Amino acid sequence: MNLTNEQISRYSRHLILPEVGLAGQEKLQEAKVLCIGSGGLGSPIILYLAAAGVGTLGIVDFDNVELSNLQRQIIHREEWVGKSKNDSAKSSVNALNSDIKITTYDERLTSQNAMGIIKEYDIVVDGTDNFATRYLVNDATVLLKKPNVYGSIFRFEGQASVFYSEKGPCYRCLYPAPPPPGMVPSCAEGGVLGILPGVIGLIQSTEVIKLILSKGDSLIGRLLLFEAMPMKFRELKLKKDPDCPICGKNATIKELVDYDEFCGLGRGEEDMRKTDADIEITTHELKKLIDEKSSFTLIDVREPHEYEICRIEGATLIPLATIANQMTGLDQTGEMITYCHAGIRSYKAAEFLKSMGFGKVRSLKGGIKAWSKDIDPSIPVY
Repeated sequence: MNLTNEQISRYSRHLILPEVGLAGQEKLQEAKVLCIGSGGLGSPIILYLAAAGVGTLGIVDFDNVELSNLQRQIIHREEWVGKSKNDSAKSSVNALNSDIKITTYDERLTSQNAMGIIKEYDIVVDGTDNFATRYLVNDATVLLKKPNVYGSIFRFEGQASVFYSEKGPCYRCLYPAPPPPGMVPSCAEGGVLGILPGVIGLIQSTEVIKLILSKGDSLIGRLLLFEAMPMKFRELKLKKDPDCPICGKNATIKELVDYDEFCGLGRGEEDMRKTDADIEITTHELKKLIDEKSSFTLIDVREPHEYEICRIEGATLIPLATIANQMTGLDQTGEMITYCHAGIRSYKAAEFLKSMGFGKVRSLKGGIKAWSKDIDPSIPVY
């Protein structure tokens, strides 16, 4: 494949690097890379791979752009709020480098479609933010013998590696089992420094380009840890687990499984209806209780800095981490309703209080975010 005069001009700074040169740039142009997600990590990954001249990019995302995304998801713009992230990302790539072929998948990556999508690409870049999809991406890439360029972020810290079972460990070798549901907060619950996904995403992009060029020392067998506040990088050596259920000598996983179930997210429909009806209350049900001046205690289990941003009138702040120490001051016989940002921490709080003998406790489904959407739009969404 020959480069045009225009492409030679565009990629001239690559072409004068002996490690890249004309042959390397042609390798980039012929490469096919799949990015799972076009959010915080996906934004810099997609933009820099497109700028570098990676010829074919696949993007898997099923979300729409939200205003809160723009603090870190630099591939999107204000005019795309409320619209498809895939369309937004494709528009940005086209504006940057119209030579790039882009294929978008407006669907959630699942056990049913992952193998069919991933098999068309040389390298997969994991820009996801949940454990179920990380295990899914790992297992699919192991089964298809593809490299998986991994990154994750939380608050002020991030990590990156390359999982490639043909040459080193896979994600399951590092994390054999997922944490219990709700144990690790999402970025929506715990926050993230806006620049952090840029740092980790650029590391992932660099690893992709090195893999395509077959140059440099890959992060295969290494986990790179980054801490923004002290501005430190650390490295951990990773070893292949001989007993790994998917890449070990006696692998037991031969096909993709139900990853929601594996990560403890799948509950039977009957159990879910029973549990939710017992422990959750909807925004409209809470509004009715307030309008009727019913007697209950409304507890905000978020952190104090979140309470300062917005709150539901009449709520008492008791952060989840302190609720065990403060429950002696609560009326064990009265009704209590807990709420948080999106309903995850408050659900845990309600379950805990019930286990301690508080009989009338419910969690606000969807949290203050749902309350703002359904009941009081004057409350800012964060």
